[in-house]
Amino acid sequence: MAEPPKRNLSRYAWLSIGAAVATMLIKTAAYLLTNSMGLLSDALESAVNLGAAVMVLAVLRVVALPPDEEHTYGHGKAEYFSSGVEGALITFAAVAISVAAIQRLVEPRPMDRVVLGLALATAAAGVNLVAALVLQHAGRQSRSIALEADAQHLLTDVWTTAGVIVGVSAASLTGWQTLDPLVALAVAANIAWSGVRLVRRSLLGLMDTAMPAPEMQAVRSVLESFEREGVRYHALRTRQAGARSFVSFHVQVPGTWTVQRGHDLLEAMERKVRQTLAGVTVFTHLEPLEDPVSFEDQTLDRPRDEATEPRRPDAS
Repeated sequence: MAEPPKRNLSRYAWLSIGAAVATMLIKTAAYLLTNSMGLLSDALESAVNLGAAVMVLAVLRVVALPPDEEHTYGHGKAEYFSSGVEGALITFAAVAISVAAIQRLVEPRPMDRVVLGLALATAAAGVNLVAALVLQHAGRQSRSIALEADAQHLLTDVWTTAGVIVGVSAASLTGWQTLDPLVALAVAANIAWSGVRLVRRSLLGLMDTAMPAPEMQAVRSVLESFEREGVRYHALRTRQAGARSFVSFHVQVPGTWTVQRGHDLLEAMERKVRQTLAGVTVFTHLEPLEDPVSFEDQTLDRPRDEATEPRRPDAS
Protein backbone atom coordinates (compact mmCIF):
# COMPACT_ATOMS: atom_id res chain seq x y z
CA MET A 1 0.00 0.00 0.00
CA ALA A 2 1.46 3.33 -1.02
CA GLU A 3 2.01 6.21 1.36
CA PRO A 4 -1.07 8.49 1.32
CA PRO A 5 -0.41 11.86 -0.30
CA LYS A 6 0.29 14.71 2.09
CA ARG A 7 -2.60 17.14 2.00
CA ASN A 8 -3.52 20.32 3.80
CA LEU A 9 -6.25 19.10 6.15
CA SER A 10 -7.00 22.54 7.61
CA ARG A 11 -9.69 23.18 5.02
CA TYR A 12 -11.70 20.31 6.48
CA ALA A 13 -11.50 21.90 9.91
CA TRP A 14 -12.82 25.15 8.40
CA LEU A 15 -15.68 23.15 6.89
CA SER A 16 -16.48 21.79 10.35
CA ILE A 17 -16.37 25.28 11.85
CA GLY A 18 -18.72 26.63 9.19
CA ALA A 19 -21.15 23.76 9.71
CA ALA A 20 -21.06 24.22 13.50
CA VAL A 21 -21.77 27.97 13.27
CA ALA A 22 -24.63 27.44 10.81
CA THR A 23 -26.31 24.64 12.77
CA MET A 24 -25.87 26.41 16.11
CA LEU A 25 -27.65 29.51 14.78
CA ILE A 26 -30.41 27.46 13.12
CA LYS A 27 -31.05 25.32 16.20
CA THR A 28 -30.99 28.32 18.52
CA ALA A 29 -33.63 29.95 16.36
CA ALA A 30 -35.67 26.73 16.51
CA TYR A 31 -35.47 26.71 20.32
CA LEU A 32 -36.45 30.36 20.61
CA LEU A 33 -39.46 29.73 18.36
CA THR A 34 -40.68 26.60 20.14
CA ASN A 35 -39.40 26.83 23.74
CA SER A 36 -38.53 23.12 23.38
CA MET A 37 -36.02 21.64 25.80
CA GLY A 38 -35.14 18.97 23.24
CA LEU A 39 -34.22 21.60 20.68
CA LEU A 40 -32.26 23.54 23.30
CA SER A 41 -30.20 20.41 24.03
CA ASP A 42 -29.57 20.04 20.31
CA ALA A 43 -28.40 23.66 20.08
CA LEU A 44 -26.03 23.18 23.00
CA GLU A 45 -24.45 20.21 21.27
CA SER A 46 -23.82 22.35 18.19
CA ALA A 47 -22.08 24.91 20.40
CA VAL A 48 -19.80 22.09 21.57
CA ASN A 49 -19.25 21.17 17.91
CA LEU A 50 -17.96 24.67 17.29
CA GLY A 51 -15.46 24.51 20.14
CA ALA A 52 -14.29 21.09 19.01
CA ALA A 53 -13.88 22.24 15.40
CA VAL A 54 -11.68 25.16 16.48
CA MET A 55 -9.57 22.72 18.48
CA VAL A 56 -9.24 20.43 15.45
CA LEU A 57 -8.07 23.37 13.32
CA ALA A 58 -5.33 24.25 15.83
CA VAL A 59 -4.20 20.64 16.21
CA LEU A 60 -4.04 19.94 12.47
CA ARG A 61 -1.68 22.86 12.09
CA VAL A 62 0.57 21.38 14.78
CA VAL A 63 0.46 17.92 13.19
CA ALA A 64 1.52 19.39 9.84
CA LEU A 65 4.77 20.71 11.33
CA PRO A 66 7.88 18.76 10.26
CA PRO A 67 9.93 16.84 12.85
CA ASP A 68 12.38 18.98 14.81
CA GLU A 69 15.13 18.50 17.40
CA GLU A 70 12.63 18.30 20.27
CA HIS A 71 10.10 16.16 18.36
CA THR A 72 12.19 13.86 16.20
CA TYR A 73 9.24 11.51 15.62
CA GLY A 74 6.96 14.32 14.44
CA HIS A 75 3.90 15.86 16.08
CA GLY A 76 1.28 13.22 15.26
CA LYS A 77 0.25 12.59 18.86
CA ALA A 78 -1.22 16.09 19.08
CA GLU A 79 -4.33 14.66 17.42
CA TYR A 80 -5.06 12.63 20.55
CA PHE A 81 -5.29 15.82 22.58
CA SER A 82 -7.85 17.16 20.11
CA SER A 83 -10.08 14.10 20.25
CA GLY A 84 -9.68 13.91 24.03
CA VAL A 85 -10.75 17.52 24.52
CA GLU A 86 -13.64 16.96 22.12
CA GLY A 87 -14.78 13.96 24.15
CA ALA A 88 -14.57 15.98 27.36
CA LEU A 89 -16.62 18.81 25.80
CA ILE A 90 -19.27 16.34 24.66
CA THR A 91 -19.51 14.91 28.17
CA PHE A 92 -19.80 18.40 29.67
CA ALA A 93 -22.60 19.23 27.26
CA ALA A 94 -24.41 16.04 28.30
CA VAL A 95 -24.29 17.14 31.94
CA ALA A 96 -25.61 20.62 31.08
CA ILE A 97 -28.45 19.16 29.00
CA SER A 98 -29.38 16.77 31.80
CA VAL A 99 -29.58 19.56 34.39
CA ALA A 100 -31.81 21.70 32.14
CA ALA A 101 -34.02 18.71 31.25
CA ILE A 102 -34.57 17.78 34.91
CA GLN A 103 -35.58 21.37 35.65
CA ARG A 104 -38.11 21.23 32.81
CA LEU A 105 -39.47 17.92 34.14
CA VAL A 106 -40.15 19.63 37.46
CA GLU A 107 -41.72 22.69 35.79
CA PRO A 108 -43.22 21.69 32.39
CA ARG A 109 -43.85 24.45 29.84
CA PRO A 110 -45.90 24.41 26.63
CA MET A 111 -44.24 24.58 23.20
CA ASP A 112 -45.02 27.07 20.39
CA ARG A 113 -44.66 27.01 16.57
CA VAL A 114 -43.47 23.42 16.61
CA VAL A 115 -43.74 22.83 12.87
CA LEU A 116 -41.46 25.73 11.98
CA GLY A 117 -38.99 24.78 14.69
CA LEU A 118 -38.79 21.18 13.49
CA ALA A 119 -38.31 22.32 9.90
CA LEU A 120 -35.29 24.36 11.02
CA ALA A 121 -33.95 21.39 12.99
CA THR A 122 -34.26 19.19 9.90
CA ALA A 123 -32.28 21.69 7.83
CA ALA A 124 -29.55 21.79 10.48
CA ALA A 125 -29.34 17.99 10.46
CA GLY A 126 -28.86 18.07 6.68
CA VAL A 127 -25.94 20.50 7.04
CA ASN A 128 -24.31 18.29 9.68
CA LEU A 129 -24.80 15.13 7.64
CA VAL A 130 -23.05 16.53 4.57
CA ALA A 131 -20.16 17.92 6.62
CA ALA A 132 -19.80 14.66 8.57
CA LEU A 133 -19.59 12.50 5.43
CA VAL A 134 -16.92 14.76 3.92
CA LEU A 135 -14.88 14.77 7.14
CA GLN A 136 -15.24 11.01 7.57
CA HIS A 137 -13.93 10.34 4.07
CA ALA A 138 -11.01 12.75 4.52
CA GLY A 139 -10.17 11.32 7.95
CA ARG A 140 -10.02 7.75 6.68
CA GLN A 141 -8.00 8.70 3.61
CA SER A 142 -5.45 10.67 5.66
CA ARG A 143 -5.65 8.44 8.77
CA SER A 144 -6.41 11.50 10.90
CA ILE A 145 -8.02 10.63 14.24
CA ALA A 146 -8.89 14.31 14.76
CA LEU A 147 -10.99 14.44 11.58
CA GLU A 148 -12.52 11.03 12.27
CA ALA A 149 -13.49 12.13 15.80
CA ASP A 150 -15.03 15.34 14.45
CA ALA A 151 -16.97 13.37 11.83
CA GLN A 152 -18.22 10.94 14.48
CA HIS A 153 -19.32 13.87 16.62
CA LEU A 154 -21.27 15.40 13.75
CA LEU A 155 -22.91 12.08 12.88
CA THR A 156 -23.92 11.72 16.52
CA ASP A 157 -25.42 15.20 16.27
CA VAL A 158 -27.46 14.10 13.23
CA TRP A 159 -28.93 11.14 15.11
CA THR A 160 -29.51 13.38 18.11
CA THR A 161 -31.49 15.83 15.99
CA ALA A 162 -33.51 12.97 14.50
CA GLY A 163 -34.41 11.79 17.99
CA VAL A 164 -35.34 15.30 19.06
CA ILE A 165 -37.60 15.73 16.03
CA VAL A 166 -39.42 12.49 16.83
CA GLY A 167 -39.75 13.34 20.52
CA VAL A 168 -40.89 16.92 20.06
CA SER A 169 -43.38 15.82 17.42
CA ALA A 170 -44.80 13.20 19.77
CA ALA A 171 -45.02 15.69 22.63
CA SER A 172 -46.82 18.19 20.41
CA LEU A 173 -49.29 15.65 18.99
CA THR A 174 -50.12 13.96 22.29
CA GLY A 175 -49.97 16.97 24.56
CA TRP A 176 -47.64 15.12 26.96
CA GLN A 177 -45.23 17.95 27.78
CA THR A 178 -42.98 15.64 29.82
CA LEU A 179 -41.93 13.89 26.60
CA ASP A 180 -39.87 16.93 25.61
CA PRO A 181 -37.47 16.89 28.62
CA LEU A 182 -37.37 13.09 28.51
CA VAL A 183 -36.13 13.31 24.93
CA ALA A 184 -33.49 15.78 26.10
CA LEU A 185 -32.33 13.30 28.75
CA ALA A 186 -32.08 10.57 26.11
CA VAL A 187 -30.01 12.93 23.96
CA ALA A 188 -27.71 13.62 26.92
CA ALA A 189 -27.15 9.90 27.52
CA ASN A 190 -26.37 9.31 23.85
CA ILE A 191 -23.80 12.08 23.50
CA ALA A 192 -22.23 11.25 26.88
CA TRP A 193 -21.52 7.72 25.61
CA SER A 194 -19.98 9.18 22.47
CA GLY A 195 -17.79 11.47 24.59
CA VAL A 196 -16.58 8.62 26.80
CA ARG A 197 -15.57 6.59 23.73
CA LEU A 198 -13.58 9.50 22.29
CA VAL A 199 -11.75 10.09 25.57
CA ARG A 200 -10.94 6.38 25.84
CA ARG A 201 -9.57 6.25 22.30
CA SER A 202 -7.40 9.29 22.96
CA LEU A 203 -5.99 7.84 26.18
CA LEU A 204 -5.13 4.59 24.41
CA GLY A 205 -3.27 6.54 21.73
CA LEU A 206 -1.28 8.51 24.31
CA MET A 207 -0.32 5.21 25.98
CA ASP A 208 1.38 3.91 22.79
CA THR A 209 -1.26 1.31 22.04
CA ALA A 210 -0.27 -1.33 19.49
CA MET A 211 -1.64 -1.33 15.95
CA PRO A 212 -5.04 -3.02 15.40
CA ALA A 213 -5.05 -6.81 15.08
CA PRO A 214 -5.54 -6.87 11.26
CA GLU A 215 -2.52 -4.64 10.73
CA MET A 216 -0.43 -6.67 13.18
CA GLN A 217 -1.32 -9.82 11.26
CA ALA A 218 -0.31 -8.13 8.00
CA VAL A 219 3.12 -7.34 9.46
CA ARG A 220 3.54 -10.90 10.75
CA SER A 221 2.62 -12.30 7.33
CA VAL A 222 5.33 -10.18 5.71
CA LEU A 223 7.99 -11.27 8.20
CA GLU A 224 7.02 -14.94 8.03
CA SER A 225 7.38 -14.85 4.24
CA PHE A 226 11.15 -14.33 4.73
CA GLU A 227 11.63 -17.30 7.08
CA ARG A 228 12.13 -19.69 4.16
CA GLU A 229 15.48 -17.95 3.62
CA GLY A 230 16.70 -19.45 6.90
CA VAL A 231 16.11 -16.38 9.06
CA ARG A 232 13.95 -15.78 12.12
CA TYR A 233 12.40 -12.75 13.76
CA HIS A 234 11.23 -11.81 17.25
CA ALA A 235 10.63 -8.80 19.54
CA LEU A 236 7.94 -7.44 17.23
CA ARG A 237 6.58 -4.23 18.73
CA THR A 238 4.23 -1.62 17.30
CA ARG A 239 2.70 1.65 18.41
CA GLN A 240 0.62 4.43 16.90
CA ALA A 241 1.03 8.20 16.93
CA GLY A 242 -1.89 9.78 15.12
CA ALA A 243 -1.71 8.93 11.44
CA ARG A 244 1.73 7.32 11.75
CA SER A 245 2.53 3.82 13.01
CA PHE A 246 5.89 2.55 14.24
CA VAL A 247 7.07 -1.06 13.84
CA SER A 248 10.25 -2.57 15.25
CA PHE A 249 11.56 -6.13 15.20
CA HIS A 250 14.79 -8.12 15.49
CA VAL A 251 15.98 -10.40 12.69
CA GLN A 252 18.25 -13.39 13.32
CA VAL A 253 20.41 -14.63 10.46
CA PRO A 254 23.19 -17.25 10.21
CA GLY A 255 26.43 -15.92 11.64
CA THR A 256 28.27 -16.79 8.41
CA TRP A 257 26.36 -14.12 6.50
CA THR A 258 28.23 -10.97 5.47
CA VAL A 259 27.16 -7.60 6.79
CA GLN A 260 26.08 -6.63 3.27
CA ARG A 261 23.83 -9.69 2.90
CA GLY A 262 22.19 -9.03 6.26
CA HIS A 263 21.71 -5.35 5.41
CA ASP A 264 20.12 -6.22 2.07
CA LEU A 265 17.70 -8.58 3.83
CA LEU A 266 16.64 -5.92 6.34
CA GLU A 267 16.14 -3.39 3.54
CA ALA A 268 13.90 -5.87 1.72
CA MET A 269 11.86 -6.62 4.86
CA GLU A 270 11.41 -2.96 5.74
CA ARG A 271 10.40 -2.11 2.18
CA LYS A 272 7.80 -4.91 2.13
CA VAL A 273 6.26 -3.70 5.42
CA ARG A 274 6.06 -0.13 4.11
CA GLN A 275 4.39 -1.38 0.93
CA THR A 276 1.85 -3.33 2.98
CA LEU A 277 0.88 -0.58 5.44
CA ALA A 278 0.56 3.14 4.79
CA GLY A 279 2.19 5.70 7.07
CA VAL A 280 4.51 3.26 8.85
CA THR A 281 8.09 3.76 10.07
CA VAL A 282 10.14 0.55 10.48
CA PHE A 283 13.10 -0.10 12.80
CA THR A 284 15.11 -3.34 12.56
CA HIS A 285 17.99 -4.96 14.44
CA LEU A 286 20.23 -7.71 13.04
CA GLU A 287 21.49 -10.58 15.25
CA PRO A 288 23.42 -13.85 14.70
CA LEU A 289 21.14 -16.86 14.90
CA GLU A 290 23.71 -19.02 16.76
CA ASP A 291 24.41 -16.58 19.62
CA PRO A 292 22.27 -17.36 22.74
CA VAL A 293 22.35 -13.66 23.68
CA SER A 294 20.22 -12.97 20.61
CA PHE A 295 17.29 -14.63 22.35
CA GLU A 296 17.53 -12.56 25.54
CA ASP A 297 15.98 -9.36 24.19
CA GLN A 298 12.47 -10.52 23.41
CA THR A 299 11.03 -8.46 26.27
CA LEU A 300 11.11 -4.70 26.56
CA ASP A 301 13.80 -4.73 29.26
CA ARG A 302 16.79 -6.95 28.62
CA PRO A 303 18.03 -9.04 31.61
CA ARG A 304 20.94 -7.39 33.38
CA ASP A 305 24.08 -9.52 33.80
CA GLU A 306 26.54 -7.83 36.12
CA ALA A 307 29.28 -10.35 35.29
CA THR A 308 29.31 -9.60 31.56
CA GLU A 309 28.44 -5.89 31.48
CA PRO A 310 31.41 -3.58 30.81
CA ARG A 311 32.66 -1.61 33.81
CA ARG A 312 32.50 2.15 33.69
CA PRO A 313 35.88 3.92 33.72
CA ASP A 314 35.08 5.60 37.04
CA ALA A 315 33.92 2.37 38.71
CA SER A 316 36.04 1.26 41.66
